Amino acid sequence: MGGSSPILFLHYLLFFLLIITTSHYFMLVHSFPSLHQQNPLYHHNDSSALVHFNQSLSIWEFASGDASAYPKVASWNTSNSDCCSWDGVTCDDETGRVIGLDLSSSFLFCFINTNNTLFRLVHLRRLNLADNDFNESQIPSAVGLFSRLTYLNLSYSVFAGQIPSEISNLTKLTSLDLLRNSVELRKPGLTSLVKNVTNLKELYLNEVNIFSTILHNLANFSSLTSLLLEDCQLQGEFPAGIFKLPNLQFLSVKYNPDLIIYLPEFHTKSPLKKLRLGITNFSGEMTNSIGNLYLLNELDISGCIFSGSMLSSIGNLPQLLYLSLARSNFFGELPNSIGQLKSLNRLEMAGCNFSGPIPSWFGNQLTLLPSSFTNVTLPKFKSLNLNSCNLTEFPNFLKTQDQLVYLNLSNNRIQGPLPTWIWNMSTQTLDTLDLSHNFITGFHQPPPLVLPWDALYRLDFSSNMLQGSLLVPPSSISFYIVANNKLTGEIPLLICNASSLRVLDLSYNNLSGIIPRCLGSFADSLELLNLRNNKLHGPIPQTYNNGTGLRMINLIQNQLQGPVPNSLVNCPLLESLDLGNNKIYDVFPFWLGTLPELKVLILRFNRFHGAIWNPNSSLAFSKLHILDISHNGFTGNLPCDYFHTLTAMKTIDVNESTYIGRVTNFVNNGSTYALTLTNKGVQIVYLYILNIFAAIDLSSNQFEGEIPESIGILKCLHMLNLSNNSLIGQIPSSLRNLTEIESLDLSQNKLSGEIP
Repeated sequence: MGGSSPILFLHYLLFFLLIITTSHYFMLVHSFPSLHQQNPLYHHNDSSALVHFNQSLSIWEFASGDASAYPKVASWNTSNSDCCSWDGVTCDDETGRVIGLDLSSSFLFCFINTNNTLFRLVHLRRLNLADNDFNESQIPSAVGLFSRLTYLNLSYSVFAGQIPSEISNLTKLTSLDLLRNSVELRKPGLTSLVKNVTNLKELYLNEVNIFSTILHNLANFSSLTSLLLEDCQLQGEFPAGIFKLPNLQFLSVKYNPDLIIYLPEFHTKSPLKKLRLGITNFSGEMTNSIGNLYLLNELDISGCIFSGSMLSSIGNLPQLLYLSLARSNFFGELPNSIGQLKSLNRLEMAGCNFSGPIPSWFGNQLTLLPSSFTNVTLPKFKSLNLNSCNLTEFPNFLKTQDQLVYLNLSNNRIQGPLPTWIWNMSTQTLDTLDLSHNFITGFHQPPPLVLPWDALYRLDFSSNMLQGSLLVPPSSISFYIVANNKLTGEIPLLICNASSLRVLDLSYNNLSGIIPRCLGSFADSLELLNLRNNKLHGPIPQTYNNGTGLRMINLIQNQLQGPVPNSLVNCPLLESLDLGNNKIYDVFPFWLGTLPELKVLILRFNRFHGAIWNPNSSLAFSKLHILDISHNGFTGNLPCDYFHTLTAMKTIDVNESTYIGRVTNFVNNGSTYALTLTNKGVQIVYLYILNIFAAIDLSSNQFEGEIPESIGILKCLHMLNLSNNSLIGQIPSSLRNLTEIESLDLSQNKLSGEIP
């Protein structure tokens, strides 16, 4: 026995060390999962699936809209089979299998189908492909293979077609987000899709075309915390039981005008925090029990039709931050109880129909305040929308506002000069100020040299009666709109400090002087430059830098001279160029034909001269829809070579319903993109021009020769004006191919023969 003791002791020692080592190993593995993931044994198949999935992807810089987007897959080291260290990939600590894939906002661009190796990752619990571009793929039915999935987010990813019924196999789902795609629910419908997914907490289907009544089975989903069904074409009666779900905090059914809604009686224990019912068929009287929703911080009942007055019980909502009553038809006075909402920082009453004086809590500028309201504490707003509320003066209560971010007083009847105290209002926070469409004439005292709002992003003073010099915006400004006023003087050079400008609209004023050179050098930001109908003179700046983002330039109705600046060739995104009614002396700028997006070219009423020729006819004006070079001194034959290259005027696309210039959704519903054309002898301002519209005006020049047969290939033409030239010969029979033509003017020429 004694001889075996050392051996036995050694065995115990080795066994003890083995336990210690094993314990330390598992501690390290759980503390540093990457140590365990270095072993590819457990997830080799998953790595291979991801490698092949990556090979099916393309990276496109416009495929994601998030400012923080970046291509996560670009960092994947596919030569290393250890995929658990790759960006966006999560593995199980025990098995090494891929259980999470987050490639949201990754600039992914591809067409995805059921055969994609992505669907081999059958252990996935979370999948997020949001904010990418899958090129109108249908959501593959193979998504049903992810039986362990609890979270699925395919929002903002350009999927299309029917949502596959296989999603109903994902019985463990707690969050399903398909919003903002072009997908639909016909067969299966919404009921069939979610019938087995009874653990759902979040269901986001905004802009999914559901094409049916909302069915009552959703009222049985007791786990739901968020339900978003905005703009889904819902019909029928919305189940009142959904309002009473025990965990529901966020409910939105906005923009479903055929959805009938009746509010139930709410109890004080309701968990609702956000309730969006705007633009629905929500009618009748507002229930007084709305005041029991003590946790409510957002209420949107805009655009609804009510038969009663606004309830004072809304003043019982202590957490309310946002209240929208816009375009609702409550009658009577706005209740003073809203003044009790001390947390309220955003109020929208655009198009309101309230009668009576503005309530005391609002700072009555129409009548004297009753003495009983002298001690009222006004709410501190962050967002205030009083558009179309029949205000006649600038509201004095704004003196006390120092936290405003958004202020809209447009489309009222505010008259006279602005008060001096406006320059001290919310100078550090104001982001948007819209005073457009009033009768504001100026200022009680001269304004500061530069407007004082340090954070100002958008300023709209358009359609007033402002006189004096142009106000200089702060350097933070992106949208600066002061069109339709009576401003005089020159454009100040200080405007060059506003290097973040995206939209500059100074049109319809009496501004004089020259155009500052800097307006051609804001290469990274400026998209729309509108200086039409002023008294500007001198040359157009030659400072358009390479790669500038300009999409629209409108300088019509000024006194500009000199040639068309050839630096405009550096504007590859330019869609519309309007230089009409100036004193420009030049030959035809054929080099503009190389601009790949140019759709509108207007050079009328200038001093252009010479024959129109094209040294490179294969690349000329392929997207042009509108060409107006009338009232100039062009000579020679009609430019038949160009007619062959006007591709956009050749084919009629009946499905094209977008507007020229609306892609950037600038301001005022696109009205800053307005064009003036002569139709049937009358000048007409077009605020909106469909992409299917096409027009050519070559009138009042000195063109000679015959009308070429090639003009008949422009089948999209709606307007063709060749009048007041010296054209000879017969009217070509090919004009019968212009089946969309609405206005054809061949008058005041030397044509002969019969009308075909």
